[in-house]
Amino acid sequence: MNPADLLTLRADPARLPLPVGAEAAGVVTAVGPDTRIASGPVAVGDAVLVHPARGAWSEAITVPGDDVLAKPGDLSFPAAANLLLAGTTAYEALHAVTVGPGGTLLVHGASGAVGTMLVQLAVAGGVHVLGTTSAQHAHLVSSSGGEPVTYGPGLADRVRAMAPEGIAAAVDCVGTDEAVDVSLELLGDPDRLVTVKAFARAEQDGFRALRGFLPQSAAYRRRIRQELVDLAAAGTVVVHVAATYPLAEAEEAIARLASGHAGGKLALVP
Repeated sequence: MNPADLLTLRADPARLPLPVGAEAAGVVTAVGPDTRIASGPVAVGDAVLVHPARGAWSEAITVPGDDVLAKPGDLSFPAAANLLLAGTTAYEALHAVTVGPGGTLLVHGASGAVGTMLVQLAVAGGVHVLGTTSAQHAHLVSSSGGEPVTYGPGLADRVRAMAPEGIAAAVDCVGTDEAVDVSLELLGDPDRLVTVKAFARAEQDGFRALRGFLPQSAAYRRRIRQELVDLAAAGTVVVHVAATYPLAEAEEAIARLASGHAGGKLALVP
C-alpha cells in the first residue's frame, strides 16, 4: 500500500470504478506463449513482484511481462510488494543529489517509506545521513543507519549542531514548508535540494522535483529495478513492514495509511 493509492480512492466519483493499487507480489498462475519477464524466463508457480501493477488490490491481476521481476527467496511477499515504488523513488532521488562518500545528506521524512529506503541506500554508499522524523518513529531512521533529528521549531539549529561542517544536499520526502525552508536556509543553493513531494514549492523556488510518471524518471526507475531487488536480496535495503491486513479488512488498512502514522509499510493479503 502506498500514499498514492489514497489519491485513487479520493477520485471524482464520476470516474469510478477505478482499479486501486500500484505494486504487488505473488505467485504466477498462468503465462502466455513465449512469455518472459524483466528478469528472465518465467513459469507457473514462480514467485514474482510487479510494478506498475494497476489494480494490485485484488486476488489476481494480469500484467505485462516487462513489469515483472523474480522475487528473491528470502524476501517476504509483503516486503516484496512494497519494494519497487518507494525504492525506485529513493534510488532516483539519491542519484539526483549525488552526495559522495563522507558527505552529509539531510533527508526530510526519513521514517517514511521513501525516506527509510533513501537512508539505507545512502548509508550503503558511505554517506552520513541526518533524517528528520517524529520522536515516535526515530527508531526507523536509526535502524536504517541514519541519525534521527526531530522536526519542528529549531530544526535548522539542530541540524547545524549535528553537522557543523554543513550538509552537502537535502532530499524532501514529506513536502512541508518547514522541510523546504530549512533546506534552503542550510544549503543556500536550490540546486542541491530535491523533492518528491513539494511540487508547488519546487516550481516557486527553483529546485528539482521528481515525478515518477515523467518519461525520464520512469525510464530511470525501470533501469534500476533489478539492482534494487538484488540489494534487497542481499539485505542491504530492508522494507519496514508495519502490518498486513486481509483484503476483506482493506477499510481498516486504508484508515491507518491515511493517518500518516503507519510506522512502516502496510500490505493487503488476499
